[in-house]
Amino acid sequence: MINALEKEMKITLVNLTNNEEGFILSIEGGRNAISKLEALGIRPGKKIRKMNSQIFRGPIVIEIDGRDIGLGYGLENKVLIK
Repeated sequence: MINALEKEMKITLVNLTNNEEGFILSIEGGRNAISKLEALGIRPGKKIRKMNSQIFRGPIVIEIDGRDIGLGYGLENKVLIK
Protein backbone atom coordinates (compact mmCIF):
# COMPACT_ATOMS: atom_id res chain seq x y z
CA MET A 1 0.00 0.00 0.00
CA ILE A 2 2.79 2.45 0.81
CA ASN A 3 4.53 1.70 -2.49
CA ALA A 4 1.38 2.68 -4.42
CA LEU A 5 1.14 5.92 -2.43
CA GLU A 6 4.80 6.74 -3.04
CA LYS A 7 4.37 6.15 -6.79
CA GLU A 8 1.44 8.56 -6.88
CA MET A 9 3.52 11.30 -5.24
CA LYS A 10 6.26 11.05 -7.88
CA ILE A 11 5.61 13.11 -10.98
CA THR A 12 7.83 14.48 -13.73
CA LEU A 13 8.41 18.11 -14.61
CA VAL A 14 5.97 17.62 -17.47
CA ASN A 15 3.14 17.13 -14.96
CA LEU A 16 3.81 20.26 -12.90
CA THR A 17 1.63 23.26 -13.61
CA ASN A 18 3.10 26.70 -14.19
CA ASN A 19 4.51 28.29 -11.01
CA GLU A 20 4.25 24.98 -9.11
CA GLU A 21 7.21 23.99 -6.93
CA GLY A 22 8.65 20.69 -5.82
CA PHE A 23 11.81 18.87 -4.82
CA ILE A 24 13.79 16.71 -7.19
CA LEU A 25 13.61 13.07 -6.12
CA SER A 26 15.70 11.51 -8.87
CA ILE A 27 16.68 11.63 -12.50
CA GLU A 28 15.66 8.61 -14.54
CA GLY A 29 17.74 8.46 -17.65
CA GLY A 30 20.97 7.41 -19.22
CA ARG A 31 24.41 8.66 -18.40
CA ASN A 32 24.23 11.49 -20.96
CA ALA A 33 20.90 12.83 -19.71
CA ILE A 34 22.03 12.71 -16.09
CA SER A 35 25.32 14.49 -16.84
CA LYS A 36 23.56 17.22 -18.88
CA LEU A 37 21.07 17.89 -16.09
CA GLU A 38 23.73 17.83 -13.37
CA ALA A 39 25.83 20.30 -15.37
CA LEU A 40 22.82 22.65 -15.22
CA GLY A 41 22.59 22.21 -11.44
CA ILE A 42 19.56 19.92 -11.61
CA ARG A 43 20.25 17.32 -8.92
CA PRO A 44 18.21 15.28 -6.42
CA GLY A 45 17.24 17.20 -3.30
CA LYS A 46 17.09 20.63 -4.94
CA LYS A 47 13.98 22.79 -4.95
CA ILE A 48 12.65 23.51 -8.43
CA ARG A 49 9.83 25.63 -9.84
CA LYS A 50 8.27 25.35 -13.28
CA MET A 51 7.98 28.90 -14.59
CA ASN A 52 6.15 28.28 -17.87
CA SER A 53 5.74 25.79 -20.66
CA GLN A 54 4.75 25.53 -24.29
CA ILE A 55 1.95 23.34 -25.58
CA PHE A 56 2.41 20.05 -27.43
CA ARG A 57 5.62 18.83 -25.81
CA GLY A 58 7.39 22.14 -26.21
CA PRO A 59 10.22 23.43 -24.04
CA ILE A 60 9.74 24.62 -20.48
CA VAL A 61 11.47 27.18 -18.29
CA ILE A 62 12.35 26.19 -14.73
CA GLU A 63 13.85 28.11 -11.83
CA ILE A 64 16.52 26.43 -9.73
CA ASP A 65 19.04 28.14 -7.44
CA GLY A 66 17.73 31.54 -8.56
CA ARG A 67 18.46 30.84 -12.24
CA ASP A 68 16.05 30.32 -15.12
CA ILE A 69 16.85 27.32 -17.32
CA GLY A 70 15.13 26.11 -20.49
CA LEU A 71 14.66 22.36 -20.98
CA GLY A 72 13.29 20.31 -23.85
CA TYR A 73 10.61 17.67 -23.42
CA GLY A 74 13.05 14.75 -23.46
CA LEU A 75 15.02 16.02 -20.47
CA GLU A 76 12.09 17.39 -18.50
CA ASN A 77 10.39 14.01 -18.67
CA LYS A 78 13.36 12.37 -16.88
CA VAL A 79 13.24 14.53 -13.73
CA LEU A 80 11.05 13.07 -10.96
CA ILE A 81 9.51 15.58 -8.55
CA LYS A 82 7.89 15.25 -5.13
